[in-house]
Amino acid sequence: QVQLVESGGGLVQAGGSLRLSCAASGRTFSTYAMGWFRQAPGSELEFVAAISRSGGSTAYADSVKGRFTISRDNAKNMVYLQMNSLKPEATAVYYCAAANSYYSLTRAYTEDEKYDYWGQGTQVTVSS
Repeated sequence: QVQLVESGGGLVQAGGSLRLSCAASGRTFSTYAMGWFRQAPGSELEFVAAISRSGGSTAYADSVKGRFTISRDNAKNMVYLQMNSLKPEATAVYYCAAANSYYSLTRAYTEDEKYDYWGQGTQVTVSS
C-alpha cells in the first residue's frame, strides 16, 4: 500500500514557475514508477510526466516538453514536478500516481490505467 500526498500548488501568473512535490509513504517506494497527471474542469484526466523507478527514464506530454521536469528522490520517498513558463491552459488539479514496477527499472508509464495509487491532488491556477 502506498499513500501519496501532493503539495506545492497555487496561483501563479503566466510565465511563472511552480514546483509540485509528492510525498509517498511505505518502504517500497523505489519499486514504483511515478507519474503526474492533471485534470482541468470539464476535461478528462491528462498525462503530464512520468519517471521510472530508478529515475533513469522519463516521459512527457508534448504540451509540457522543455518546460516541465519530473524528478525523484528515492531516499526521501519524494517525487517532484518543476513547472516553468506556465501557461493559463495548465490550470488544473494535478495528481501524483504510483505504478507497481517491480520487474522493470526503466519503464515510465504514460497510461493512467497502469497506475495503482493516486493522491488527492493539488490545484494549480495560472492567470493570464
